[in-house]
Formats: sequence, structure tokens, C-alpha cells
Amino acid sequence: MLDAAIQVLANEGAQRFTTARVAARAGVSVGSLYQYFPNKAAILFRLQSDEWRRTTQLLREILEDRACPPLLRLRRLVHAFIGSECDEATVRLALNDAAPLYRDAPEASEVRASGEHIFEIFVQEALPRASAETHALAADLIRTTLSQVGSSFSETPRTPAEILTYADALADMLCVYLEGLMTRNPAPERAR
Repeated sequence: MLDAAIQVLANEGAQRFTTARVAARAGVSVGSLYQYFPNKAAILFRLQSDEWRRTTQLLREILEDRACPPLLRLRRLVHAFIGSECDEATVRLALNDAAPLYRDAPEASEVRASGEHIFEIFVQEALPRASAETHALAADLIRTTLSQVGSSFSETPRTPAEILTYADALADMLCVYLEGLMTRNPAPERAR
């Protein structure tokens, strides 16, 4: 049913998204659909929750990989995020249209807080001697830039080469910013 919902959303958009269309696409009765989802808002919220979960997992897997240096993790994150944004653009744009149905849900606040926390921990690790204000600013700037630029870039269908070029440029920009902060706030030297 969720695959059918994604297809309806991608092909017809949020404005024409109905439980009847989802049921028809899934090959089930509307009554059967209602056994799992009481209304279209519940379906859309589930799709959005799944997308939030995937994005949070992506952040966590890349930014918490302490075997990689911070700048490499940031570069990997940019590439993975931009690719993901482009892959899921059609559904994400349709879900954005439906956002008023679930934007203020407690789950939405929890996901935002979780993502913010992942970035804050990453920046604290990358900049151990920087101030709390610098940590907060850097985490917010990286997170917001990535989100806004990724969303804007993915609104137009892109080729793999365009995605790679764009992700490289964005990664360069964010890495130069973080590297500059590292230079101004060097990590303490390890005891030998």
C-alpha cells in the first residue's frame, strides 16, 4: 500500500492524492486500506515518517563514523544527501505540499531535534576547542545550507554527472568553511 501511495503521490501530486486512488493503485478496496490507515493524512504522515527515518539514519551512519576524519565525513554526507534528495525529489516535493497536515506533529519536532543533535555532536568533535556559540552556528549553517541547497537543486531533474559536479562543489564549500574553523580553533595536541 505504501508503494502504491508513493506512486500516486509521484504521478498525481498531493492535491490529487486520495485514499481511493491509493487503494485502486494497490489493488485493494478502500475498506481494506482503512484497516491500516484511517485517512489520507495518516498515509502521508507514514510516508514522511519513513523519509525522516531514512534521512536520520543516513546522517547518523556518516557523521558518527569516527574512523573517518571530519572533513571526509562531511564530504561523504554532502554526496549522499544530494544524491538522496535528487532520487526522492518527486515524492518529497509532493510531501512538502502536504506538510501542513503533519508539520507540527510531535514526531516532526523529535526528528528535527534528532538531526540537529547529530550535527551538533559532529561539529563538537570536529572543533573540540571552539566555543559553544561556534558549535551551534557551524552546525546550523551546515545543516541549513545542505537542506536548502539540496532541496532547491533537486527540484529540477538532474543527470548523474550534474549531481556529482554539484555535490563536489557544495562539499568543497562546506569543507573550506569547516577547515577554516579548525584552523582558528585547533584541536589540542595529543600526548605522546
